[in-house]
Amino acid sequence: MSHLIVTDIARADSASIAELEALGVATVHEAMGRTGLVGTGVVPVQAGARIAGSAVTVLCWPGDNLMIHAAVDQCEPGDVLVVTTVSPSLDGSFGELFATALQRRGVRGIVTSGGVRDVAELREMNFHAWAGAQNAQGTVKATGGSVNVPIVLGGAQVQPGDVVVADDDGVVCVPRERIAEVLENSRARIAKEEIARARYQEGVLSLDHNGLRPLLAELGVSYVRQQESAIGD
Repeated sequence: MSHLIVTDIARADSASIAELEALGVATVHEAMGRTGLVGTGVVPVQAGARIAGSAVTVLCWPGDNLMIHAAVDQCEPGDVLVVTTVSPSLDGSFGELFATALQRRGVRGIVTSGGVRDVAELREMNFHAWAGAQNAQGTVKATGGSVNVPIVLGGAQVQPGDVVVADDDGVVCVPRERIAEVLENSRARIAKEEIARARYQEGVLSLDHNGLRPLLAELGVSYVRQQESAIGD
């Protein structure tokens, strides 16, 4: 198996990244045709954080964080470190010292299928993490891996330089070549939701706003009074 550190990845423009961050995971996921989610196996270790940034990808050996050390050198301001292992591992391969180094370089946070530790310190220093576990189990530095190569994290394929958006709803990966499309779809979705929100505030029911009553009838859903039904008997 060859081990690579790719040093010159292309990144998205900062304005697009900032807009994707403001939109959030749920909207971006919907705008991508309900694709791109990492999945429920990677969760935030803090509440209320929302970040987006270009992915610096890391492929490690289980129980070994050597390549995270190598990846720090490849990170630029605004990046998000995205880490997985060649086979499943929840060892705590990332902690406060790594976060200190990455924060100094302007990195927005880490997304990892593995474990993180020093969670109290990460929260105190406001370095954001999404992880497969909170785990004090330590790791070694003994096995080669790769940096800035394509990886699979949960349900998403992540290419180096793709935009990763993460918040309380989870993590979504936006392929760099789809950013313009996703932004256009997201804006249209936001505009549609603003209309719906205004109508709901006026008291209009979502059933009527979305024209769903005919669908209920089509599916054989009927309305009856309680005394006419067998429910509760």
